[in-house]
Amino acid sequence: MPRRVPDLSVYLVTDRLLSRGRELVDVVLAAVRGGATVVQLREKEASARETLELGRALLERLRPLGVPLIVNDRVDLALALGADGVHVGQGDLPPEVARRLLGPDALVGLSITGPADLPTLDPAVVDYAGLGPIFPTGSKSDATPALGLEELARLRRLLPIPVVAIGGITTANTAAVIAAGADGVSVVSAICSADDCEVAASALVRAVREGRALRSSP
Repeated sequence: MPRRVPDLSVYLVTDRLLSRGRELVDVVLAAVRGGATVVQLREKEASARETLELGRALLERLRPLGVPLIVNDRVDLALALGADGVHVGQGDLPPEVARRLLGPDALVGLSITGPADLPTLDPAVVDYAGLGPIFPTGSKSDATPALGLEELARLRRLLPIPVVAIGGITTANTAAVIAAGADGVSVVSAICSADDCEVAASALVRAVREGRALRSSP
C-alpha cells in the first residue's frame, strides 16, 4: 500500500535566526493558523540536544493539529523524536538508508538541485522531492545556482512523485511556481521574517490556489 504524502501546499522550513527574536513555537503555530501544511525543523546553528528539545516542543503542539513535522538531514534525530519523517540532501545519508532506519510509514524527502540528481531518486523509497533553488536565495549559503521557472517545469515532468519548490519563494512568485508544475512551495524567510507569520502564510495559501487555477485553465 503506497504511503500517503501530506498536503505540501505551504511547507515551512524553520530558521530562528530569521525569526526576528520570536520563539520558534510561536512562529510555527502562527504559520499553521495561517494555513502552513508541513513543518520542517531545520536549525543549522543548534546542537543535537537543542534540536531534540525544539522538536519535542513542536511535536507536542503540531501532532494534535495533524500537521507533519519533518526533520532536516538528521535521521537520528527524526528517529529519536518519533517525527513524521526526514528530508535529506544529496550529501546526507542516502534515502534508502533513511527509509530502512525510519521504517515504511515515515515520510522521506530528497533534495533535487538539477538534472544530475535525478538518478538518486527512487520513487519506491522517496515520497516527495524538494526541487530548487528555483530563484536565488539568501537563506542557504551553499545553495546551487537557481533553476528558474522553465527548468522547474521541465524537471517536474521527469519526477514521478510530488514536488515542493524551494529557493527564493515569495508571495509574489508563488503562483508562477505552482503554475509551472510544483505541488507546493517551501519557504523560510517568507514566513519566518514576516511582520505577521499568520498573515504571511495565508497569503501563500491564496497564491498557491491562484497558481493551481492558472495551471488548470485552458
